[in-house]
Amino acid sequence: MFHIVLYQPEIPPNTGNVIRLCANTGCRLHLIEPLGFAPNNAKLRRAGLDYGDWESISRHPSVAAFLKAEAFPRLFTMSTHNAILYTRPRYQIEDAFLFGPETRGLPAALRDSVTEQQRITLPMTPNNRSLNLSNAVSAVVFEAWRQLGFAGASQ
Repeated sequence: MFHIVLYQPEIPPNTGNVIRLCANTGCRLHLIEPLGFAPNNAKLRRAGLDYGDWESISRHPSVAAFLKAEAFPRLFTMSTHNAILYTRPRYQIEDAFLFGPETRGLPAALRDSVTEQQRITLPMTPNNRSLNLSNAVSAVVFEAWRQLGFAGASQ
């Protein structure tokens, strides 16, 4: 299916919610360290680890290690600084989506390391900073999955 990549996530319940989302949509989760919480955090376990375990989640010590270890057909970066609406690209199986940490988003160099067509954003009303990380991941995953006819889902 798809690959969800969280760059230095900070808030345990958000990561837990993404774990649950990945378990229920068939996505693979990648975490780029450092994490803003301990892997045994109670809020993380409560929000998501009853849906999976750490063995099913790929952890990478750095962006460089992640890029060296993984090869995706396409990597999309998500940011409020990007201009392409997340509904415009035609997604494919094995696409990867990179999201930044809750308090600061993706660094500009990382955000802009992909082609402009792979820099996506979610629409928001003016004068707002950002959406909750797990909500943003969910919106993107379900749009990409919808485009593939919800392949693999039970109906």
